[in-house]
Amino acid sequence: MRTIEWHNGTVKTINQLKLPYKTEFLELKTCNEVAEAIKTMKIRGAPLLGAAAAYALALTAYHSKAKRREELIRELEEAAETIKNTRPTAVNLFWAIDRIMNKARAFHGSVTDLAFFVVDEAEKIAEEDANANRSIGKHGASLINDGDTVLTHCNAGALATVEYGTALGVIRAAAEQGKKVRVIATETRPKLQGARLTAYELKRDGIPVTLICDTMVGYVMYKRMIDKVIVGADRIVRDAVINKIGTYQIAVLAKEHGVPFYVATPKSTFDLTRKSAEVIIEERSPEEVTYIGAERIAPKGVTALNPAFDVTPLKYVSAVICEEGILYKGDLSTLKPKTAERK
Repeated sequence: MRTIEWHNGTVKTINQLKLPYKTEFLELKTCNEVAEAIKTMKIRGAPLLGAAAAYALALTAYHSKAKRREELIRELEEAAETIKNTRPTAVNLFWAIDRIMNKARAFHGSVTDLAFFVVDEAEKIAEEDANANRSIGKHGASLINDGDTVLTHCNAGALATVEYGTALGVIRAAAEQGKKVRVIATETRPKLQGARLTAYELKRDGIPVTLICDTMVGYVMYKRMIDKVIVGADRIVRDAVINKIGTYQIAVLAKEHGVPFYVATPKSTFDLTRKSAEVIIEERSPEEVTYIGAERIAPKGVTALNPAFDVTPLKYVSAVICEEGILYKGDLSTLKPKTAERK
């Protein structure tokens, strides 16, 4: 089952705020509805945000009443700005918008043909992501040994992508090859994507998973309970991996304990024109920290810091797994994979 799909002018996707208690599908018909779903994290996960952004433009084009090509381009530009203003850190969202807008501006044809072209391009982006994830899984599975226990953080599974997943895609592929793999998943405060979503996906797939609180990572590494760490990414820049808050401390602990730290992500997440200091780290509402659901857990008047992501220098990364293969330390800008080295 795909996490997001196009159905004749409607985008159907899973409401991730309802999981694991209820499987509810959203039916989105406008760019603004997609934007609201992204802002509230009903849609989340870097590769999925790219597909959702593309579909927001597709909805704009499909339902447009524009009579001239120039009118439709203006509508698409307004929709693009609306989506760009939802979440600032995950680069896939901006990559998808820029890809469609650049091609739309260069398109020569009728307004009707342009509308169909935008929808088709959005469908291509979604299909490419699904294929990329399966390739990531295939390449990354070569790094997993039979009997390994893998630590993962946040949710980099099918729910964070169009289909299959990145970090969890590697684990899935290893399991499909017959390898016995166990997973230790962090709860991932404050939105609990590990507890709610990663544990849900692995349990559904029959892959053994143990949930830990975020502060237990050092403990399980000290106890030699972890063989590998695999996480996803929201953006990879020239000097760092930017991913869910908490990733940096896991990478430091992994290096201290001699545990390989792998990042699984599609090429659409690479932003090699920038360094980490140039990236906006999203700051979310303090109430996500002071509340769990509707219940306040901190005294009234207490403020909270709530960055959604942190920055992990590349010196802590053993390898990056993308659809082209496994990239070891060196010049990531080449995007040329090397032969896998099992550890």
